[in-house]
Amino acid sequence: MIVDIEGVPLHLAHPDQLAVRWVGQDEVLRQLLASWLVVDDSDVPMNPRLVGKPGVGKTTLAYAAAARLGREVYIMQATVDTRPEDLIVQPVIEGPGQLRYVASPLVTAMLRGGIAILDEGNRMSEKSWASLAPLLDTRRYVESIVAGIKIKAHPLFRMVATMNDDSSTFDLPEYIHSRLQPQILIDFPERDEELAILRENLPFAEDRILDYVTEFLQQAHASEERYTVRDGINIGRYAIKLMAGLEGLSDSTEALQFSIRQILGEEALRYVRRR
Repeated sequence: MIVDIEGVPLHLAHPDQLAVRWVGQDEVLRQLLASWLVVDDSDVPMNPRLVGKPGVGKTTLAYAAAARLGREVYIMQATVDTRPEDLIVQPVIEGPGQLRYVASPLVTAMLRGGIAILDEGNRMSEKSWASLAPLLDTRRYVESIVAGIKIKAHPLFRMVATMNDDSSTFDLPEYIHSRLQPQILIDFPERDEELAILRENLPFAEDRILDYVTEFLQQAHASEERYTVRDGINIGRYAIKLMAGLEGLSDSTEALQFSIRQILGEEALRYVRRR
């Protein structure tokens, strides 16, 4: 799709379509949806940030909230190499002496009235965040230096940033930190919720495998280990594959322990409850 902005044709990105469903932890879903509400003509939506350890489901939560509103979702992955033009408009050589201007997923969401998920936003530099400052306050626009245009956000546009709680990320500058509010913390799920998440992602797994992995994760959480349900899904999936192989392991406990060792390392076996 192409839209015209101040005489400049912009080629838009395609929305993301994921087969995910948020399971459990309804309170954080409620908090996210509340931050996007507009309660008065003079009100504007907030720009929340979802914070938690890698693998706790921040992107899944953001996508599920957007899907509940029935809106197009655009996911943009942030990295240390993300530049301001990557966030807004990029020029692409189309032919001799010709340029095509391509809108980022974020800008596409702005124009389409969709929801943008800026994934792992605290991996970006301050220079890149600075280009989004006017979008994150009441002005709600961005400026493309490359294309020489100002792009205003559709009234239905919403944004959320996910941020990992680890040492490989940048600290946000204060003027951006104050614009990305509220902070919504995604913590490890309770046992019943974690079991439900595993069952949702591994519908082909036997109950004994799901119970084993859930117990392993709960033991790790109790010791403040950083293993997450994403690790649990990978453990269960690999164990099932090991048991189904041509020379598969017939014992599920043996397969699960081997899977834990291969995915998380030998030290992770300390969280396997001895029976």
